[in-house]
Amino acid sequence: MRRLLLLAPLLLFTAGCGVVQSSNDEATDAAREVARKAGERLYGQRPRTAEEVGRSASTIDGVEVLRLTGTSTHDGDGIDVVVRTSGSAYSRGLDPQEVVVQRCFAVRVSPKTQWREDPRDVDCPDGPPLTFAPPPEPPRLPYEELRAKLPRVPQGGRADEAEVRRSLAALDLDPAIRTEMKADGRRVGVLLSVKGNGFDAQDCLLARVGPGATEVWVPPRIQRMPGEGGCTVGNALDPKPSPH
Repeated sequence: MRRLLLLAPLLLFTAGCGVVQSSNDEATDAAREVARKAGERLYGQRPRTAEEVGRSASTIDGVEVLRLTGTSTHDGDGIDVVVRTSGSAYSRGLDPQEVVVQRCFAVRVSPKTQWREDPRDVDCPDGPPLTFAPPPEPPRLPYEELRAKLPRVPQGGRADEAEVRRSLAALDLDPAIRTEMKADGRRVGVLLSVKGNGFDAQDCLLARVGPGATEVWVPPRIQRMPGEGGCTVGNALDPKPSPH
C-alpha cells in the first residue's frame, strides 16, 4: 500500500508532463499555421526584391520578420524569410490553462515554391524584428494634361499615331509611368499605367483618339483588379461594358 501511495504522485507528474507537452505541440502547430498562411500570402510568380517581400510579410497580422536571405524571388533559390509567430492551446484537465508559444519558421518565396509549402522550423535569430520604409507613392497619372494634349481628329479623318506619340512625349511623364499605344484603323488607343502590387486595383488611364472624338477615362475599379484586363490598350480601343 505504501509503495502504491509513493507511486501515485509520480504517475500524476508523468501524466501532467504529457498534457503540457501535448499542449505545447498544439500551440506550436498553431504558430506554424500562421507561418504557412503567410507563405500563401507571399506566394506568386511576379518578380520581387527582398525589400518588397519583407515589407509585404511585415504587414501580415501575427507575423514578425526577423531575417531575409537572398536578393530577388527570381535569383537562385529565391528569398528565405525567417518569421516569428505565436500560437496557443489549452491544457486538458479539470483546470485548463492557456499555453502560448513563440516559434520561428523559414518561408521560401520563389517561382519554384509549392502552394501551401510547409515552412521550416528554425531557431529564432537574435535582435528585434526588421522594419521597412513605406513604399514610394506612385506618380500621379496626368488625366487633365493628357486630355488637353491629345489631338482632335475631324469627322471622316484618321488619327495619326506619330502625332499621338508626340503628344505623349510633350507630357514629360514620370519614368515610372508606362505608356502603350496601338493603332486600329482610323483610331489610336493609349494606355498610361503604373506598376501595381499584384493584389489591389491598378492605377491606369485609357484614351482613344478617333474621328470626331478624343476620350480619356479611368476604367471601373473592378476592371482594374489583377487579371481583369481593364488596364490594357485593347480596352482603350474596345472598352469592356461597365459592371452593374
